[in-house]
Amino acid sequence: MGTPDRMRSPLPSRLFRPGSRPRVRSWGGALILLALFSTGCLADGGAREAPDPESASQAEGWHWNDAAANEATAGAEETGRSWAGAVATDVERSRETAIVRAAERVSPSVVTVNVIRTRQVRVRDPFDDFFGGFFGPPQSRTQAQRVPSLGSGFVVDPQGIILTNDHVVRGAERILVSLPDGRDVPATLIGTDEATDIAVLQADLPDLPVAPLGSTHDLRIGEWVVAFGNPFGNLISNPEPTATVGVISALGRHVVPSREDRGFYLGMIQTDAAINPGNSGGPLVNALGEVVGMNASIFSRGGGSEGIGFAIPIERVLRIAEDLLDHGEVRRAWVGLDVEPEEADEFGRTRGVRVSRVSEGSPAAQAGFRTGDRMVEANGRRLVSPLDFEALLLDLRAGDAIDLRIDGRERIDRIVAQEFPSLPAERVTVLRDLEVVTLTPAARDERGVGSEAGALVTGISAELQRILGLREGDLIVGINRQRVESAEELADVLSRIPARSRVQLIYERNRGFGSTTFVLGR
Repeated sequence: MGTPDRMRSPLPSRLFRPGSRPRVRSWGGALILLALFSTGCLADGGAREAPDPESASQAEGWHWNDAAANEATAGAEETGRSWAGAVATDVERSRETAIVRAAERVSPSVVTVNVIRTRQVRVRDPFDDFFGGFFGPPQSRTQAQRVPSLGSGFVVDPQGIILTNDHVVRGAERILVSLPDGRDVPATLIGTDEATDIAVLQADLPDLPVAPLGSTHDLRIGEWVVAFGNPFGNLISNPEPTATVGVISALGRHVVPSREDRGFYLGMIQTDAAINPGNSGGPLVNALGEVVGMNASIFSRGGGSEGIGFAIPIERVLRIAEDLLDHGEVRRAWVGLDVEPEEADEFGRTRGVRVSRVSEGSPAAQAGFRTGDRMVEANGRRLVSPLDFEALLLDLRAGDAIDLRIDGRERIDRIVAQEFPSLPAERVTVLRDLEVVTLTPAARDERGVGSEAGALVTGISAELQRILGLREGDLIVGINRQRVESAEELADVLSRIPARSRVQLIYERNRGFGSTTFVLGR
């Protein structure tokens, strides 16, 4: 009779309970019977027929050997115990997977980043409901409200240097870091970069465990990764990080945000490891327990994980963090090329990108590039869309070279990136606490704006920022339906507007346009 399939599993679940060793129910008895039959019943080793009980005492050479039977029983029990111990050892070894080792290696360095912000929210007058609109339509007013939120981060230096996402700490009035051991430590924002969504924090606590760092250069699609963080931490109220397992789904992905969001995610790692609200800023780790990326965003229709998450490559994270720590800002390299999509074929496919603009005096201009050149390859990689080229620029440093293949040419053209020139020293104060400068070609390239001209905001007070909604880095391109070409022109137009008049400013931010309206005072 064959053995049922459910008995063929080497680790039948019905034999185990949490915290207990596996138990052998039938094998020991079977071994005992087998031993008795082979050694106890036939003491002389012969295969004889058992005599009738009445003549048993007279049968020569047949007798019961108690010592042999006891020895066989003990041996069988020992065999059963050995087998059970071997199974328990195998089970214990099977639990010690690469994922478990990676979690044990990285978890101590993962922190929860708690943030307090103040937001202006609209609230209704409580008497509107009582009077039922007797005094007219319901009125609303704005009210400042302190709003808590959280994300994740990981320690990269034992002296308390923590990396997280810019969107986790943006606008924070207070930052508190929760360690896995339950301690809460205030943290200071060292620097942040909106373009790459990376921020650096300093927690005043020495000898923190550091996350081992890896590389994305040898990542392969399909290999295991683990996403760490503290999703829904305010609900769970537990500082210990969670681990979700998945694989590398794709490399070099570009994620285009909605207009309300900031920054493009370029050249990202895509994974199906669950990344939920609160995971942002946590590490993405390979099976060796090395950080290969920083969790940043998800593609989701409902706000939760749908198996499409994105992480920033660790090389970019470390380069940005190094600049923020050393210089207080990110020093990007200047190339001086704008590109646009090439015309698609009938199937919607494109081959290469077309140069739409070459900045005057830029490295690209010095290398002989011209408007209309079609670039099909950069540093040995095929260019399909403008985002491929922009992802390459995002990781450049001054002095790095880009080898570009132009369609129709046999040679490779090289551009050596340079540091961006400084902004003009002449600042123009157009309003009290609002300072601007005329946009230059280099400043345009550095900030990635699409407009050719305008007044770049270089300084604004917190109060005026709250009133106007403008912030440093915005480009003012229009005022009262009139284009603005320079900082001086903006100041001249404002000086001719009567006091207490309504003024509308048009500005560019994050490749989109916005407007703000205010009453001009004197």
